[in-house]
Formats: sequence, C-alpha cells, structure tokens
Amino acid sequence: MAKVELKQPIVEEISASIKDAQSVVLVDHRGLTVEQDTNLRRQLREAGITYKVYKNTMMNFAFKGTDFESLTPYLEGPSAIAISTTDATAPARVLCKFAKEADKLEIKGGVVEGITYDAKGIAEVAKIPSREELLSKLLGSIQSPITNFARVMNQLAEKGGAGECEAPAAEEASAEEAPAAEAPAAEAAAEEAPAAE
Repeated sequence: MAKVELKQPIVEEISASIKDAQSVVLVDHRGLTVEQDTNLRRQLREAGITYKVYKNTMMNFAFKGTDFESLTPYLEGPSAIAISTTDATAPARVLCKFAKEADKLEIKGGVVEGITYDAKGIAEVAKIPSREELLSKLLGSIQSPITNFARVMNQLAEKGGAGECEAPAAEEASAEEAPAAEAPAAEAAAEEAPAAE
C-alpha cells in the first residue's frame, strides 16, 4: 500500500473534525508528563473538546481550502490540535488554564469563529466566559430590576402605602381636568369678541 493511501484516511479524519468547528487551537505538548497529559485530555473531554496529536503535514493537507488554512505557519515542531464544535472559547479557556499549571504546554495559535489568533490572542479569548455563564449573567441582570420592583411594592403594601399613592394620582387628574374645562370657555369668549365689533 502506498504512503499516500495510508495518509488519506488521517487527512479525511482531520477534515471531518474541523468541518463544523467553531474553534481550533494548536499547542506544543512536548515536556508534559504522562499524568499531566492524561489530566489535560480529561479536562478537554469533559468540556466537549476533541484533542489529538497529528503530524503537521497531515494537518497542513486538511487545512488547505478551509478557514483554518491560516494556521499553517504555526505547524512547526510537534503539534496537538484541540477542536470545539459547540463552544468557540472552550479550547482556549481550558488550554490557557492548564498552561498556567503546566508551563511546558505551549499554545501556538488558533482560529476562533473564523478569526486567526496568535498565542497572546488566544490568551485574550480565554478570558471570555462560556455561553452558559454569559446567559446566566444576562438572566440575573434581567431578573434584578423585577426583583427590586417586587420588593418595593411588597414594602408599600405592608406599610399601607398603596392608598397614599392613589391620593396624589387623583389630585393630579382633577388638576388636569380643570384647565381643560377653562380652555373651551376662553375660546368661546375670544370668538364672541370679534363678532361684537
């Protein structure tokens, strides 16, 4: 069997993995202990991230003609690839957090939602909270004013302040009606004046 025929399934595997990917991050994993590597793989798996080590030439062939072709310059030295199809910032978050504990893990670069980032850029992307965290913050900010409003209304009801709020409203309504009643009388007087002349 020719070498090309042996390589083709691997290239197709990489292509299939990155086809619907929201983000891809390349790392140099040299120097990690077996324990560290096992721990990293477990953390990535729990976050729903595919993580594999491939030859650079295989990844280069798979990246051609895709959004990830811009990663070609980073394909030097041993490379591992982290791919996420669900959470665009997850690979960057997990890898950057792990790199703080294991200084041997070097982030090379990546593509997040079609934009290529170097190692510093990926570190910035890692600071973005997950989709679930953002949604919970949004929900909390929406609920906060409603909760405060309900609390104030409850305090007013307990103090019997609801009746006090209605009295000024009634006074304002009667004050608005009085000028409205005076206005037609003034118009009628103005119309009669020219007729008398």
